[in-house]
Amino acid sequence: MKILFKNIKSLVQVRKTGVKFLSGAEMSVLPVVEGAYLLVEEGRISAFGKMDDCPEDYEGIFVDATDKMILPAWCDSHTHLVYAGHREEEFIDRINGLTYEQIAERGGGIVNSAALLAKTSEEELYQQSVVRLKQVVALGTGAIEIKSGYGLSLEGELKMLRVVQRLKEESSVAIKATFLGAHALPIDYKNNKTGFVKMLIEEMIPVVAEEGLAEYIDVFCEKGYFDVDDTAQILEAGQRYGLIPKIHVNQFNAIGGVQVGVDYKARSVDHLEVMKPEDIDALKGTRTMPVALPGCSHFLSIPYTPARKMIDEGLPLALASDYNPGSSPSGNMNFVVSTACIKMNMTPEEAINAATVNAAYAMGLEEEVGSITIGKRANLILTNKIPSYGFLPYSFGENHIDKVFINGIEQ
Repeated sequence: MKILFKNIKSLVQVRKTGVKFLSGAEMSVLPVVEGAYLLVEEGRISAFGKMDDCPEDYEGIFVDATDKMILPAWCDSHTHLVYAGHREEEFIDRINGLTYEQIAERGGGIVNSAALLAKTSEEELYQQSVVRLKQVVALGTGAIEIKSGYGLSLEGELKMLRVVQRLKEESSVAIKATFLGAHALPIDYKNNKTGFVKMLIEEMIPVVAEEGLAEYIDVFCEKGYFDVDDTAQILEAGQRYGLIPKIHVNQFNAIGGVQVGVDYKARSVDHLEVMKPEDIDALKGTRTMPVALPGCSHFLSIPYTPARKMIDEGLPLALASDYNPGSSPSGNMNFVVSTACIKMNMTPEEAINAATVNAAYAMGLEEEVGSITIGKRANLILTNKIPSYGFLPYSFGENHIDKVFINGIEQ
């Protein structure tokens, strides 16, 4: 199928092939073609340019984009979209003064989600998750990473990852799966972390790898969860089975997790609300992508990732939603981009780059999505009539998306 977008006010995020990710000052540059056309063939971008060069002998579907903009669909590189039920009661607990850590200590948090998941059939879990996936796609997400981590047992983790696999098979969205067995200690191992880590390494990782259910392995490296030694053991075991590291680090405390991620060549290190100078220095010159999750900071009222300092020191940065029932119950990447500008002092150019090119790299999809590049998937956002791309983060309370296209097909 062919589709030609004509009279595009601004074609945003136009890149030549070979751009992996953007760092430092590069993030302030957002290439745009004004008064453009875009041609899609067989689900991929085949040509684009100024309207003066638009094909005249075209036969196929036309889309008139007069006064509208087109940009690549958002790439959300950190989500927990597959989960059972909700945790709004914990939201109320926080309003009444309890912290995230206090809620976890009394059996809430991740353990609560694990209990709900254990009671939910795989089919019901899929039905809940596919609704969420369709919702985020309608909000402009065209590529997404989904983690396990609410099973906290072999059976539960496999249930989650099989749901992710089914979503991959039945959706046209680009999806990556991550095994997050080390998300928290299950109740049965509350006083036996060594035993749980041993079970995870010797029993869970081999099965996940054998069944081909994940590409990445993740660990919640944080006080009260898994320390740097635990994290190193788990990442090393995952690598032996071909799983690529991605880790949660520096959400509440800086305990050396960033350095472990760099040592094990993690594709990304995510959260980073608390950053010491040595953490920033450790990331310089590496291929590890720092990922900020402003939705989590907003919801938990914790510090935001120091994006301005990190970018000014030459680092790259990606943005993701952290969509999950406990600390960021929203997969709206438009809100994430706006919040990055409003609360993290990122420019619109930096935020859009962070949610497209860099976010695609953070989940290993930089060759497929994240920019308007010939040969990449035609995962596109067609905006409503707006004055500039800066209006997207500026007018944060409204939906400025007219249509979303995945592989060139309107959703």
